[in-house]
Amino acid sequence: MIIKALQLILALSFLVLIHELGHFAFARIFRVRVEKFYMFFNPWLSLIRFKKFDGKWHVKFLAKNEDEEWAKHPESTEWGIGWLPFGGYCAIAGMVDETHKTEDLAAKAEEWEFRAKPAWQRLLIILGGILVNFIGAIVIFTMLLWQWGQDTLPLKNLTNGCYYSELLQGEGFRQQDKILNVDGEEPLVLSDFVQAVIIEGKRNVQVLRGTDTVALTMSEDLGTRYLALQNAFDKAEREKSRADKTYQKQRYVLVSEWVPCVIDSVLPDNAAYFAGMQKGDSIVAVAGVPTPCNVLMVSELQSHPCDSITIDYYRAGEPQVARLFIGDQGKIGVVIKWDIFDIEHTDYTFLQSIPAGIKYGWNVLAMYVKQFRLVFTKEGAQSLGGFGAIGGMFPSTWSWYLFWHMTAFLSIILAFMNFLPIPALDGGYIFFLLAEMITRRKPSDKFLEKANEIGFWILLALLILANGNDLLKLFF
Repeated sequence: MIIKALQLILALSFLVLIHELGHFAFARIFRVRVEKFYMFFNPWLSLIRFKKFDGKWHVKFLAKNEDEEWAKHPESTEWGIGWLPFGGYCAIAGMVDETHKTEDLAAKAEEWEFRAKPAWQRLLIILGGILVNFIGAIVIFTMLLWQWGQDTLPLKNLTNGCYYSELLQGEGFRQQDKILNVDGEEPLVLSDFVQAVIIEGKRNVQVLRGTDTVALTMSEDLGTRYLALQNAFDKAEREKSRADKTYQKQRYVLVSEWVPCVIDSVLPDNAAYFAGMQKGDSIVAVAGVPTPCNVLMVSELQSHPCDSITIDYYRAGEPQVARLFIGDQGKIGVVIKWDIFDIEHTDYTFLQSIPAGIKYGWNVLAMYVKQFRLVFTKEGAQSLGGFGAIGGMFPSTWSWYLFWHMTAFLSIILAFMNFLPIPALDGGYIFFLLAEMITRRKPSDKFLEKANEIGFWILLALLILANGNDLLKLFF
């Protein structure tokens, strides 16, 4: 949990920093003063504050925010780090936001104030944060592709077909069906299929069943039923985890590669090791229940914690039976062989990684925008998560690749969320600025202040909902 929390704080700190730097950069390009630039929030006092005036830098530690001497030099930006480690802000002179009220503004706008600039310049200042977050994600994806390349497992290489959950079997799928196309378009990888039928709501699927091509029609409510099942499954897993602190929660598997249970290695001092099982053994049944693929084997083992069961397997074509005692984790200590598939690896030169990174980032944004439609359903609202859910997305062991990949993903989310036309968010300002440019009428500062207050309460409600879901999942 500590590693996850550190990754979350580091990622969000980086993303907030570049977001506010985007606003700052465009403000300075158009000669608008930036009064304060803070990483984290600083109610009442700051961890560190520094500002340049009279030809030198002045620094204060653990100081109160009010300072008469520093206030005499408004032309210089005050930089600092707050003590509340969430978010940050860029206080732009003459802008009605969370840092300025209408009564804080003079009757006459000065040339160096935000409100004195033409609408197109104000629009770019507001767009700066969103642009930098999106471009930042593209840069990160580009660097990841350049440094590590990309591994893909095409659907066409799944020679054994796929495992399908009961939900998809209810839609007409049969185990080991091979997916051909969705609405006439061939998915490249398995995640493309999930995105098409769950997120986008596409309904017409063709599969290869043996030598026959079979057409299937998905239900209209497949996406919401999937979320409902996932929520129920996650709740059951949380209850198991609370009852047994050593229990490792499982994830709901909607669809997966069909992986035969061939042992790649046996871990020492575990149930399979003591039973004499070896590399190359092929497990076919657990407790008498056939387990022709890895997902079914794991599921059946999980249903027999702290139990003595039989394992049927083949060794060199000969049937074997072993009796094993399954511990509280529902594991027997084997690693299943996964390198049976032809995984395609692509290396990129620096120049090749740029268009590939742009395409990757755009696809991530498109996927997130499409799945946003599910948020407005009852099941989607229950799936919303706050900081706890976001932190849970990071790995429990440190990996720079996974850290930067998740950071880029969160940067895309931050850019999209800030683009929503909610007052107090960048999208709210963008909406009012576009309306001003179309109607040639500028909203009053008092109107913007009231709109921001409404937007603040909307955001607070969403924050309470998301983090409230985290708390409910923690205790219930």
